[in-house]
Amino acid sequence: MKIKPILFLMFSFINLFVIAQSDFSSPYSIYGIGQENLNYYGGFSAMGNTGIAYRSSSIIINKSNPASLTTISKNSFLYEVGFNNTLSFQKDKHVSQQNYDFNFTHLAMAFSVNKNWGMSFGIMPYSKVSYEIDIVQPVEGSLNDYITKVKGSGGLNEIFWGQGFKLRNNLSIGIELASLFGSISQEQWIYVGTSSTYLNDKNVYFSLGANAGIQYSLNNFLGTKTILGATINLPTVLRGSEASVGTKSSTIISSEFNQNADDFNLPLKLGIGISSQINKNLLVNADYRKNYWDKTNQLDNTSSAYKDQTIYGIGFEFKPSSNLNSYWSNVKYRAGANYDSGYLHISNQNINRYSFSLGLGLPVSKNNFSSTININYSYGREGTLSNGLIQDNYHKLSLNLSLLGNWFKKAKIF
Repeated sequence: MKIKPILFLMFSFINLFVIAQSDFSSPYSIYGIGQENLNYYGGFSAMGNTGIAYRSSSIIINKSNPASLTTISKNSFLYEVGFNNTLSFQKDKHVSQQNYDFNFTHLAMAFSVNKNWGMSFGIMPYSKVSYEIDIVQPVEGSLNDYITKVKGSGGLNEIFWGQGFKLRNNLSIGIELASLFGSISQEQWIYVGTSSTYLNDKNVYFSLGANAGIQYSLNNFLGTKTILGATINLPTVLRGSEASVGTKSSTIISSEFNQNADDFNLPLKLGIGISSQINKNLLVNADYRKNYWDKTNQLDNTSSAYKDQTIYGIGFEFKPSSNLNSYWSNVKYRAGANYDSGYLHISNQNINRYSFSLGLGLPVSKNNFSSTININYSYGREGTLSNGLIQDNYHKLSLNLSLLGNWFKKAKIF
């Protein structure tokens, strides 16, 4: 595999990735720092967003647990780039609308330093803000109305550096350091008759964070091999600064900058998982995650509140055989389901989500150690129609390219 073209391709995407904004409109992204990224690497999106205990492949990057980096084969260098398309149908009790979204979802690389040490690094979106709201209200003491158009955009990105260490043949640990950065803007246009006022409020955030994981292997337990895994994401504070500007009929009427704007607290996150190789063909993942938003003790400027979040996921991976003479026998077939209680509580309703997923892991050759094209489809529903809220039904198709290169090999001289 040619290394230089791949490196050029992947790092060329980074600039697009950081500055590009999505066309996708989500009303719930108005709260906090927007909607958290739900894109998982490889085929894990098709397996119910599981992977805390998964270590059954040495040629994929598992972002769910840095302890899994010790599975990477010697002299291997892994690359991954992801994309997705989302078709969303949103409605309340009165109106409905359709939205389309295309995004780069992540860029990552990983390699084996030695037989007991693996390393990864990459960039991915952490959250996304994208909404548009039109409000029509009467002018006090008049028969006329004024119109307020509100538009939100931006989000946070994450750069990470992970390391995994094998302490024993059946025990690995890992740690990942991350930098979160980005900006969120809210623009308002207020129209009263022929007069217009424009307000722009921009918040910039930055933070450093860390998470850790562990995986422990058991033989002949719930199948031929079972892995137990656990992760912890430490709470962190996003430091914020704010700039705002207001204009009326193209004339600046206000301009402010606040270096010490309101911070945003990210919670303690815990996860446990199990991955069992039932037989040579079937693998099952199950994950449980708990995010302690209650303990952040913060309220949004609106009537919303943050509640503890619980996430359940289950996933299946089936590979017919390892017959090198049959391409389709080496394809991995995947399915999964996920339930997320959500962390937003609005109008006495939790904004929960559930999804079902299917996927294929298509090797680019009949070799067992081959680059893979992962195609994942999921259908999900978020929100509710109760109490005047919005329900979102979406179809998501993702494409993750898991590329395998061989590094650190000495050339043979004949």
